[in-house]
Amino acid sequence: MWTRFSLYRIFVIVNMSIRFSLQIYWFSKRHPEPRDAAAMEAWEQLLVRQAREYRSIALSLQGLWIKIGQFLSTRADLLPDVFLHELDNLVDQVPPVPWQQVEKVMREAWHGDISSVLADVEHHSVASASIGVVYRGKLHDGTEVAVKVRRPGIDRIIRADFRAIRIVIFLMKRFRRFRKMADWSALYRELVLVIRDELNFRKEMENGQYFQDKYAERKDIHIPRYYPEFTTRSVLVMEWMEGAKVSDLDFLEAHGLNRKELAERLFNAYAEQIFFGGKFHADPHPGNLLVQSDGTIVFLDFGMVSSLRSEDAAHIRSLVEGILLNNMDQIIDALEALRFLLPNANRRELSRAISDLISLYQRQSIERFDEMVLEEILVDIQAVIQRQPIQLPAEFAFLGRALSTFVGVLHILSPGIDIVALGKPIVESWIQGRGKDENQETGQGISWLRLAQTYLAPLTRYPGLVEEALKTPKERLTFERFQFHYSLVERALARQMLYSFLLLFVSFVALMLSLWFKQRVAEIIACAMMGLSLLWLFIVWRKQQGWLKNIAERHFPDR
Repeated sequence: MWTRFSLYRIFVIVNMSIRFSLQIYWFSKRHPEPRDAAAMEAWEQLLVRQAREYRSIALSLQGLWIKIGQFLSTRADLLPDVFLHELDNLVDQVPPVPWQQVEKVMREAWHGDISSVLADVEHHSVASASIGVVYRGKLHDGTEVAVKVRRPGIDRIIRADFRAIRIVIFLMKRFRRFRKMADWSALYRELVLVIRDELNFRKEMENGQYFQDKYAERKDIHIPRYYPEFTTRSVLVMEWMEGAKVSDLDFLEAHGLNRKELAERLFNAYAEQIFFGGKFHADPHPGNLLVQSDGTIVFLDFGMVSSLRSEDAAHIRSLVEGILLNNMDQIIDALEALRFLLPNANRRELSRAISDLISLYQRQSIERFDEMVLEEILVDIQAVIQRQPIQLPAEFAFLGRALSTFVGVLHILSPGIDIVALGKPIVESWIQGRGKDENQETGQGISWLRLAQTYLAPLTRYPGLVEEALKTPKERLTFERFQFHYSLVERALARQMLYSFLLLFVSFVALMLSLWFKQRVAEIIACAMMGLSLLWLFIVWRKQQGWLKNIAERHFPDR
């Protein structure tokens, strides 16, 4: 009951965020890096507790927070692995809505009685998620359809949740450590775009029609038919699809379907979306992938669809070429063009980290490049991501989660499937795509240019390396002095910042209680306390900016 109130939802989320931040802050003070094994174990236990608490709160509040948990589970650039693991299986399944409320939404969407559209509809849902509820119905011509209805009141709930997110981001940006982790404003915009599309069922229908056209010539792939004349922002009507989840092995065995052949067809169909499509299904879990008795594969639920833009594909090819040629400048340029690097990224340190990573794995024999080596590579890449100011753009985060989910489905179907062997021809064809176009325009000159680049590029870097070696000691000494003075200022102001946040939190709780008990005098006092705490925060922030500016000008007068 309480979860329907906006102020309660905001209070729960802001309270959780402040507590999590303070727990991390005090842990960092008690266990400064580098940490020993006992401290690392305690750190992981803290993160697991926080992730489980978030999971519990998300399932309690529902609304946007299950979606946010799923969104955050794609962000290895923001969260440690143990936190991601706890969020990975956060399932978007919530209790159904009473039929009377759903019927009201359908009547408002169709501007009349539901009998004007449906000849019959079942009153119990076949699926219930945080945003939509699905029912089985029948049109007047006898066609069976699935009717997806937006949960009543979800707009108001999500508006409150977004207000809570804005407050949390405001607090995050006040701390230097959290501020440097990501572009929080861009992250918020990404989340708004994702949720906005999921709330608009017309957008889901457009995505479904795109994939209908894409697979129109494929007899073994089916996309449900959509009914635009009955579809609105809050109600979606599409063809009812019979079949079982692709992970239902008993169904496959009962109908004599070859699991390996099915897995290979599914892989080729999805790889076509990613490498030669433009759009790809960003949530390919077993519930959205059906298989029919004749082996036809059915894709469902196109509310979460992402895309790989043509310019991004070109930059990825450039990134792969840079790795093959061991050209760090090309790699960094490609990462920057792909929006992986934040403005404060240190290109020199990042280049060294990537160079070390490539050199390490270039020593691996191709024959021994098995799943264990791939897992080691992924762990190391995640460590680099967390050390450097890198963020994953939303489309790549969704791609990573989608691929991870999809690979899991393939292994359920065919545990011994060789994904590398299946994907090699497709990836090679995709990578060579730009090279073919360039060769058509310039003949064979491009190959000579790249060959020269391979062997001459290292020579052009030697003058810079010599200059860097001469400048490094002086720069390092200056930087260490700057760090020392900066840490003094940070410690001096951190305590004042903490006290002001505590006062803000206490005054906020007092305001909520006074509103609940309708105590006018208490409301005024609580508002005054909040005003004072905000003023205190502003003064501390201004003082911090001034001190840091003076320190920077003292140590780096030429910048």
